[in-house]
Amino acid sequence: MSLNAKNPGHRPVLSKAHKLSFAGVAAVGAAAVAFSLVPAEAQTATKTVSAAPVAFSQSPAQTVKASVVDQAADAQKKAAVVAAQQKAAQQKAAQQKAAQQKAAQERAKKEAASRSAKRAAQVKAAAAKSYPNNLDGWIREALDIMKKHKIPGTYQGLHKNIMRESSGNPRAINNWDINAQNGVPSIGLLQVIKPTFDAYHVPGTAWSQYDPVANLTAAANYAADRYGSIDNVNSAY
Repeated sequence: MSLNAKNPGHRPVLSKAHKLSFAGVAAVGAAAVAFSLVPAEAQTATKTVSAAPVAFSQSPAQTVKASVVDQAADAQKKAAVVAAQQKAAQQKAAQQKAAQQKAAQERAKKEAASRSAKRAAQVKAAAAKSYPNNLDGWIREALDIMKKHKIPGTYQGLHKNIMRESSGNPRAINNWDINAQNGVPSIGLLQVIKPTFDAYHVPGTAWSQYDPVANLTAAANYAADRYGSIDNVNSAY
C-alpha cells in the first residue's frame, strides 16, 4: 500500500516515470555545475582548438640534422688544424735536430783539426831539437846533420881532431902555413880552407868557415870523401 501524508512515517512509493524524471533533472544539474566551473578562457580555447585541424611540421628534425652536420664539419676542421700544427712541430723538431747534428759534426771537424795541428806542432817542436851553444852542442848538432846526409863520423872522431886543430876555438885561424902563404888560411874548429869548405859545404848550414856547425860538417864531408870518415884522421889532413 502507498505511503501518503495521511500515513506519517511511511515514504511514498515512486513510479518508474517519477524515477526517470528525477534522473534527468540530476544529470542536467551536474552538467550545469561542471560547465559553470570551467573558466571562460578555457571554454573559448577549447572551442578554438576543436575548430581548427592539427598540423605537424618537420622543421625541428631538419634543424637537428643541420646542426649535427655543422658540428661534424667543425670537428673535421679542428682535426685538420691540429694535424697541421703537429706536422709543423715535427718538421721544426727535425730541422732543429739536423742543425744540431750538423753543428756537432762541424765542432768535431774543428776539434780534430785542432788536435792534428797540435800534434804537428808537437812533432815539429820535437824535431826542432835545441843544442847548447858550446863545443858539445856544436858536435852533437853536426852529428845529427851528418846523419841526415849520410856522412860517417862519431863524437870521438870529431872531438879528437877539433882539439888537435883548434883546441875548440871556432875563431882559430892559421896565418903561417903554406895555405896562409897562398892566401887561403885554415879557419875554424877543424881548420878548413875556403876552397875545401865551398866544395864540401853541407846544405842547410851557414856559408861561413867561422860557423862551428858548418865548419865541422864540411870538414867531416871532405874527410869522408878522402879518408872514409873523420874517425880515420889522426893528423893534419
